[in-house]
Formats: sequence, structure tokens, C-alpha cells
Amino acid sequence: MGEQQGRQLASKWAKTAILLSHPSIAPHIPPTKRFTANHLRSMLDTHQMVVVKPVVGAGGHGVIKVTRSEGGYAYTYYAQTKRFASFGALVAALNKKRKGRAYLIQKGIHLATVDGKPIDYRVKYVKTEKGWVYRAIVGRIAKKGLFVTNLCRGGTLVTAAQGISRSLSSGAVAEKKGKMRELTVLSTGVLETKYPGIGQLGFDYGIDKSGKIWIFEVNTRPQ
Repeated sequence: MGEQQGRQLASKWAKTAILLSHPSIAPHIPPTKRFTANHLRSMLDTHQMVVVKPVVGAGGHGVIKVTRSEGGYAYTYYAQTKRFASFGALVAALNKKRKGRAYLIQKGIHLATVDGKPIDYRVKYVKTEKGWVYRAIVGRIAKKGLFVTNLCRGGTLVTAAQGISRSLSSGAVAEKKGKMRELTVLSTGVLETKYPGIGQLGFDYGIDKSGKIWIFEVNTRPQ
């Protein structure tokens, strides 16, 4: 594992640990573990669906959805699904894809959908002379057949209000946007105590089918 990957791994775990230390933020973070065969087995036993993703990477690249069912195991990468009769065969195939890179396993979230396509949200929060301000709160709808919403993978951008009303209901817009803003402010405060120099934050949120908000990732950039 290169130094860059090691640092990124450290910072991803460090950021997650900082957010988990706050009792109001922790329930919104999906359980996450380092990729090992034992962790994968236990997380599939617990959650049935997990997302396996590289520690270093953007644009939804390398993100694999893994599921366990009666008939064995399956993974979906972009629009392609492969099935495996045994856990060993699944792990061997995933290790081939990983090529020795550091990966994480995260509990899979059944996202609310727009016309059957998953949607998530990106909140950009920036520090200015007047304090922290929102630069954008947008929804990203996945391209048909994909579970990653990234725009470089054909995702569609909508306003957060459109996304929430189309995937949940128009009555949920104010509450869900308010909750995302509240989590953004709380998380920023917690992160700033540890990383005083941060000036730009990108929050990736998901809302599941029951309406619960999840924080998938926080991207930090120095000022």
C-alpha cells in the first residue's frame, strides 16, 4: 500500500471516527469496515447487501454492490452482475478486481428512487469571510440500470427539492433538506475542531426508502 493510499485510508477512517464520536451524527453513518474476507462474511450475514469501494477513488469508479441470497452471492459492477455459488469464489473475484488496493466495506442502503433509479444528494459547504455558506444542495439520479449516481457515469442532476419530492413526497422536502443542513453544520463543527484549516466540504448524503438520511462520505479540501 503506497503512502498516498495509506494517508487517504488514515484520513477516511479518521474522519469517520470523528463523526462517529458525535451522538447526533453517528446514527447517520452506515457501518463501515476495512475490506477483509472475514469482515465481508460477517457484514453480508448482518446486512445481506453491502457496497465495496476503493479507499482512493472518485466518480463511482470501482464501487461494487455485493449481495447474499438463498442461491449464493452476487456482485454488481456498473450494469454487470455476476453470480457465485460459494463465498470463496466471490472473494477470489473481488480480490482480482481490487488488485491489492485498499478497499472499504459499507452497509448497503436501499436508496429512495425516482422512476426506479436510485437518487443521492451532494451538499457543498464553503468557508468565506462571512463564515460557512452553502454553494449547492443537489440531487443526483443514477442512470437507468446503474446504482452509482455520479454524473460522469450518466447521472442526472436535479434540485434537492425536486429529488426529495419525486423520490419521497413534496411534503417531505422541508424536513429532509432541514435535516441535511443540520447534519452538515454539526459535522462541519466537529471536523473543524480536528482539522482547523478546512475551507471546502462536499457531503454525500443518501435517503433510504423509509426516509432516513445517511452520510456516505465527506470530502475535505483545505482552504
